[in-house]
Amino acid sequence: MALIEYEDATPEVRAVYDDIMAVRQTDWINNFWKALANDPESLRRTWENLRTVMEPGALDPVVKEMVYLAVSVTNGCEYCVASHTAGARKAGMTDAMFGELMAVTGMANQTNRLAVGYRIPVDDRFKE
Repeated sequence: MALIEYEDATPEVRAVYDDIMAVRQTDWINNFWKALANDPESLRRTWENLRTVMEPGALDPVVKEMVYLAVSVTNGCEYCVASHTAGARKAGMTDAMFGELMAVTGMANQTNRLAVGYRIPVDDRFKE
């Protein structure tokens, strides 16, 4: 898949790139967005959805990035792990926080697989 550089992008794609750089306060576009630019509608839609989900809200930015990182680790997405590790660190994640996050993520994956494998019924108290 070709990576669409800024100088080769259509005006529609450049507009999305410009918004990404403005929102993220950066001067470059990463390869994820460059790949999605092959389908400008998908690029626009994905950026708008991501921007909305990751904007300030009830969860702190570092928490949002760490959740994204944990899911990316679980899904085995090397690109997203790298991207959201950088995002979490930029938002304030420390080495200690990263270590605990990986421990929780690993433990959740282990116990999830056990619960699924054993087909453990959900306790009524958890349903309240």
